[in-house]
Amino acid sequence: MRVLLWHVHGAYTTSLVQGGHDYLVPVLPDRGPDGRGRAGTYLWPPNAVEVAPEALRDHDVDVVILQRPHELTLAEQWLGRRPGADVPAVYLEHNTPGGGAVTTRHPLAEQSAVPIVHVTHFNALVWDSGAAPATVIEHGIVDPGRQYTGDLEAAGVVVNEPVRRGRAVGTDLLPGLLDVAPVDVFGMAVDRLHDALPAPAGRLRTHPDLTQDRMHAELARRRVYVHLHRWTSLGLSLLEAMHLGMPVVVLGCTEAPFAVPPAAGLVSVRPSDLAGAVALYLRDAEAARAAGAAARDAALWRYGLKRFLDDWDAVLAGAVS
Repeated sequence: MRVLLWHVHGAYTTSLVQGGHDYLVPVLPDRGPDGRGRAGTYLWPPNAVEVAPEALRDHDVDVVILQRPHELTLAEQWLGRRPGADVPAVYLEHNTPGGGAVTTRHPLAEQSAVPIVHVTHFNALVWDSGAAPATVIEHGIVDPGRQYTGDLEAAGVVVNEPVRRGRAVGTDLLPGLLDVAPVDVFGMAVDRLHDALPAPAGRLRTHPDLTQDRMHAELARRRVYVHLHRWTSLGLSLLEAMHLGMPVVVLGCTEAPFAVPPAAGLVSVRPSDLAGAVALYLRDAEAARAAGAAARDAALWRYGLKRFLDDWDAVLAGAVS
């Protein structure tokens, strides 16, 4: 199939374009949000092809994967066909609701021509999808391989824009973590943490904008991965850390408690418990290695790439049939 989709979520799209289709990715001269084109920090296969909006009508698109409400209008303008009417479409919802958790209507709730694909069962539960048919495709990860060494006695955190996103991603919980461990934070705009969270020299270290491969290699040297997201969908960084073979200490919100088995680390809604688990793994490298091995086994079993791509093939085939 020829699949049109926008580059909205780099890590997710990296997994999605591993499938056996041709993926048309809009590109604009400024590479802004509506035309980022191919990723610069992730490795994408050659079947993900950049296409300028004015050239899309020359491509026989079989199905559109929408990810933001305004893409309904963009797709109609750029393709000359209406998603769900003139061209099959599905809507991929990455996020938890931004308003009231159980009362927020999904933007596509009032129609039934475009099915909604949620990335977790928690998201499917809390969104009010109305008349729209809805299904769940759980995440799938391109396996980076077991890289864990844990030779650095520090906690690793991956989060994008932690200052802007604040409590949603648990930025306010970082000081409690810094009390028990040095913390290395990876992601976009993480350098702004130094102004927002003053810490003793060397205690808080930030690593902005690394390529995915480089980030994985650096993250795997940290003794333990910590996931503090309070109100987001299931973080792909958590699943990547588990694939790397890292022990994980996780705030027990949204889908995370169902993704992390007890042997893989600790899941708790008590920040003091999380800090205690981090301190334990810093003291006990053998316990950290054992938990990391269990984390990798669990991630490969539930969040493997083949199952993910098979699920997407079934959804896309249903959309065009």
